[in-house]
Amino acid sequence: MNIIGDEADFSLFISDLHLCHTRPAITALFIEFLQSQATQAKSLYILGDLFEYWAGDDDIDDPHHQQVIGAIKVLAATTPVYFIHGNRDFLISHGFANASNITLLADPTLLEVYGKRLLISHGDELCTDDLAYQAFRTQVRNPAWQQQFMAQPLSSRKSQIEALRMRSETEKSQKSEAIMDVNDGAVQALFKAYAYPDLLIHGHTHRPAKHVLEIDSHHCERWVLGDWYDQGSCLRLDAAGCSNVILHLQ
Repeated sequence: MNIIGDEADFSLFISDLHLCHTRPAITALFIEFLQSQATQAKSLYILGDLFEYWAGDDDIDDPHHQQVIGAIKVLAATTPVYFIHGNRDFLISHGFANASNITLLADPTLLEVYGKRLLISHGDELCTDDLAYQAFRTQVRNPAWQQQFMAQPLSSRKSQIEALRMRSETEKSQKSEAIMDVNDGAVQALFKAYAYPDLLIHGHTHRPAKHVLEIDSHHCERWVLGDWYDQGSCLRLDAAGCSNVILHLQ
């Protein structure tokens, strides 16, 4: 894996790892990242979709989940770890947070770091052209729906999620790439709502890139995080700015 450097004052941002027991090499890469590069950082921000899916905190005892939780907890003893929910793991709650010693953050969250105003988000709420997805997102983020869903047995919840994932993959194959990307108007509205932060960092689209924007005469940057399907990907932020770091499988 690439070495990030010896400087102590930087933060790391990751998202869209989609960890699951069927992809052990990516889980191993993530744990190695937690035990090496992440230990040098001032803080680590996980911006959603840490897991392929999360059926509820009563699934913490799953062996794969225990492996991931244990590694995060070790890092969090010395390096603060923050988490924003993704579209795959929005059911992560205080049970997981307590077990892994992470801090849950709202989506979006505004930070003051390295002399800059930084807004962080998972990013799925910006994909407003995908009307079907946004309707689904509104439904499953409703506390009443979540309470009803969580009242069902864990095995039933997992079966329903697996069926939803299969349906989602079919539907995505029929959607245009543009519909599944962020909407420019939604991005601009978000910058305006938070008084034009210097930076926006998000994931979800799996399209890592730097976008330079001029919004109402304000210079803004939008950084998109990469996924962890074929390799690892993280963003480093320090006083000098942002830079992408690729983590290769051994």
